[in-house]
Amino acid sequence: MNADTQSCTLGPDSQYVELAVEVFAMLADATRVRLILALRDGELPVNALAEKAGKSAAAVSQHLAKMRLARMVSTRQEGTKVYYRLADGHAWQLVADAIHQAEHALGTAPHHGAAPHHAPGEAGA
Repeated sequence: MNADTQSCTLGPDSQYVELAVEVFAMLADATRVRLILALRDGELPVNALAEKAGKSAAAVSQHLAKMRLARMVSTRQEGTKVYYRLADGHAWQLVADAIHQAEHALGTAPHHGAAPHHAPGEAGA
């Protein structure tokens, strides 16, 4: 991807804005965020995910079905067990960034050692 393509894709007129909103909507659920966190180290069956998320297996199955339709998770069947895994690292990265943002909002994040970020048009930009 060249710089022109990247700036077009990331601009306010990007054709992907609505799809990005759908991704955020999919992640706007604490159970789904917990499932992504639980899957960061590898695949797990529904019962293990339910235990980690503190929800029933039936509820977790419904969330996983939606996440599968959104292509955030994929499955592998072994006998009667279905194992879920993250489809790629993007959902994990979004969740990690959101958690880091929450830490910053609460003032509990470690200092990055970088200069403060400025939005375009702000002093220092």
